[in-house]
Amino acid sequence: SEPVATTDTTETFGSLLDEAVPLVELADVGAANLGETVRIEARVSQVCQKKGCFFIAVDGNSTVRVSFKDYGFFVPTDVSGKRLMFVGEVIEKELSAEEVEHFTKDMGEASAAVAPGKTYEIVATAVRVPRS
Repeated sequence: SEPVATTDTTETFGSLLDEAVPLVELADVGAANLGETVRIEARVSQVCQKKGCFFIAVDGNSTVRVSFKDYGFFVPTDVSGKRLMFVGEVIEKELSAEEVEHFTKDMGEASAAVAPGKTYEIVATAVRVPRS
């Protein structure tokens, strides 16, 4: 995907966004935040290596899978380890064993944020990536 905004230090994908809070400041991304729009800053631990169509965000003990609204944009596949800012809605999702296998294959390794059963994820409308 092409960025919607670029500065000397960042690229923003999706739509424009304001400042965010660290992921760890949300007690738990889950039922308490269901349906809310959140603005988050967190480190990427893993990213889909096929297209950049999702990533795993971590901050302290907080971990969440981040996908993209309407599959409308992707992030670069080399963002692992970078601290990103993103905004999106917290949703509840039931992951099947097949989906977990698919996501794990796309990331190249397993993640605690991708396990069968009920889970919460953030469907992002914008992601700001540092340029490097």
